[in-house]
Amino acid sequence: MKYLFVHQNMPGQYKHICQRLAADTENTVVFITKREAIDLPNIRKIVYKPNREPAGSTHRYIRDTERAILHGQEVARQALNLKNQGFVPDIIIGHPGWGETLYLKDIFADTPLLNFFEFYYHAVGADVGFDPENPSTLDTHCRIRTKNIVQFMGLEAADAGMSPTFWQFQQYPAEYRHKISVIHDGIDTSICQPNPDASIEIRNTDGAVTTLRQGEEVVTYVVRNLEPYRGFPQFMRAAELILKRRPKARIIIIGGDDVSYGRSLPEGQTYRAKALQEVDLDLSRVFFLGRVPYSTYLKVIQVSGVHVYLTFPFVLSWSVLEAMASQCLLVASDTQPVTEVIKDGSNGLLFDFFDHQSIADRVDEVLDHKDRMAAIRKKARASIVQTYDLEKCLKEQLKLIDNLIAGKRPVAGSKEGKPSFRTPRNQGGAKGGSKTTGTSRTKGAQAKKTAATSKTKPKARSKPGTSKAGTGKRRSSRSKTAKEPAKVD
Repeated sequence: MKYLFVHQNMPGQYKHICQRLAADTENTVVFITKREAIDLPNIRKIVYKPNREPAGSTHRYIRDTERAILHGQEVARQALNLKNQGFVPDIIIGHPGWGETLYLKDIFADTPLLNFFEFYYHAVGADVGFDPENPSTLDTHCRIRTKNIVQFMGLEAADAGMSPTFWQFQQYPAEYRHKISVIHDGIDTSICQPNPDASIEIRNTDGAVTTLRQGEEVVTYVVRNLEPYRGFPQFMRAAELILKRRPKARIIIIGGDDVSYGRSLPEGQTYRAKALQEVDLDLSRVFFLGRVPYSTYLKVIQVSGVHVYLTFPFVLSWSVLEAMASQCLLVASDTQPVTEVIKDGSNGLLFDFFDHQSIADRVDEVLDHKDRMAAIRKKARASIVQTYDLEKCLKEQLKLIDNLIAGKRPVAGSKEGKPSFRTPRNQGGAKGGSKTTGTSRTKGAQAKKTAATSKTKPKARSKPGTSKAGTGKRRSSRSKTAKEPAKVD
């Protein structure tokens, strides 16, 4: 089969699925991305770069929209080049958030588009206006409504979608939710697992090396960037209390000084520097590691005595699930979508996002009662294995992909987040109208079976063209593209 992935930060949410598909040498996997410094085995990478940034005169409400259009145009140019070279994917899998998938259905009209629907913005009830220090105004409401232009176009164009959590799925307009399946990217629980012998060596600012081990009073905090959306100011105020109360405690902080979400400070300022001016910390017991390799991050969560996580009502971080899979004791903010995963007192402990005193109290509760917390740690891992394990999630993703390639589409009125798939009445099956689809994964007589009766086996996917109708359609597409100019104005 032929797969086209699109994500500006390759591989993004497709880390596992694109490599699983590429591991089968009978598949062809192409990835369009802005990211240059990465290559994955058996995956052809195509790097694009927008011609320019949005014009300075563009209204600020639609500056992001113009940026998305520029991204979409450049991806469309790359897609046209692929098509003119004879590459017609059996499915396109992409993230619409940066506009990259905007025009792909105009290039490959007969190819199903599966979009990753991560977040639909709201002026009320989610991240915007959550912080009382930054209340929403009429201007905010208008800006947020406009901000959804690209998301809305992605909903309209997609044949189907995926959302990683049910709460994120519920943020999308009700009339489009029937298209979206709630399927997480997946957590590799064979890698993210407890290690009672874990240790990590950290170099202090004075050059001395400190070794921290599992079982010690190690408090961890992990984010992409140290910023308000992930509760960094609240954590730092709690850290001050924790260190004063607990002379043996050590704190490890992972995260960069950029801003991923929300407002940036004036140029040259960082939220880390700002917080350090506002709190009194014993910096000999606080280790800022910045951004680290994945292997270092795993060691950090494996030595963790208690892992603290905060977030606005926004996208859930992978680190939450990976820490739980590693049997960390999670102390987390009582915000969505955290509460979708963590049940207070069962597989973690919750606190009010803005109550830094409560954070410190819950950390004390964990470190003062380690034996009592053992059951919660085990339940944390069990809940991830049950719901978010990589193999389970990959199986669901592959089933969704096969349904789309087979010509099936999600049906309105199905169970929310778990849509049923059927072949539309005006469509006889796959692209060419035949009831055989080209998705069966065995040769000879088995190749004549329909996709509905073929089994899902991730590592045995056959090449396209097992049905005459499907093959004819692809030849027709290729003959037309030779005359198409690779141009988008």
